[in-house]
Amino acid sequence: MNEVVILKKIHTLAIEQKENTKHGETFFPIQKYVTNLSRDYSGVTNHWHEEAELTLITSGKCTYQIDLLEYEAEEGDIIFVPPLFLHSINLGESKGANSETYVFHLKFLGGNSADICSTRYLAPIMNQEFVMPYVIKPSHPIYASLKKIFDQINTIYKESVVGYELALKSLLLQVVFLLLQYSKKISTSETEKLSDKIKNVLDYIEIHYAETITVSQLAKLCYFSDYHFMRFFKKHMNMTCVEYINNLRLEKAVELFEQGNSSIMEASLSVGFHNLSYFHRAFKKKYRMTPLSFINELKKYE
Repeated sequence: MNEVVILKKIHTLAIEQKENTKHGETFFPIQKYVTNLSRDYSGVTNHWHEEAELTLITSGKCTYQIDLLEYEAEEGDIIFVPPLFLHSINLGESKGANSETYVFHLKFLGGNSADICSTRYLAPIMNQEFVMPYVIKPSHPIYASLKKIFDQINTIYKESVVGYELALKSLLLQVVFLLLQYSKKISTSETEKLSDKIKNVLDYIEIHYAETITVSQLAKLCYFSDYHFMRFFKKHMNMTCVEYINNLRLEKAVELFEQGNSSIMEASLSVGFHNLSYFHRAFKKKYRMTPLSFINELKKYE
């Protein structure tokens, strides 16, 4: 089943991780994810969130797109995605890739405090004022230290001994410290402007997915012609805007089913599908089972 499955404190990150996903708890905003990509499930679509990500590629190869730029990643590489940065993953020609990721909010590290650490370092990172190393390979000067810290985080997160939250906070601050040694302040660039356009479009779709959304409406958000917008969206999202909207609607339908809604017609209409047969076809293509089969599978875990 192509969904997020909770196992103890470790989440399996499926293709549809969305920017509005809650990572961890309010007072402990950190969550571990395990991502397994294959030829069947070959990527994580472009998204962003307020949290940062620290990832270790445990096997295979893949391509990360971070703030619209592509980076090749392979087994052993460490990936850092700052807060609010658009990012996606795809396999490309690779057969598969597996990774472990910690998603954490910088406020957990003191990002919303009034001390010098927050005002000089954490707040600027949260405000995208630094260019930081995104893919840290074994040849990088800080790699050995980062890998050691990642292994420590894994052990402490798993064992959850008394005070483990303090240890995790300390280790993640060390990660930020190491990355800052190879970071620099930046000003607004053309890439950032394009990234903001994508974010505005995705925000609009997230709010209005249950309504009729036209290409012209989305194009106007970017001040593009319809033709230019369609090319722009496909280039940066690796799918058409129609495919993206339908994908989101299907994910919303799954959420309704997981919440106990067993009316397929009601779910279809509430997420924006007004043709039930089309909803069935799209659902089966994405999840490889009918909506009814999906609901029946969920009941097995009740």
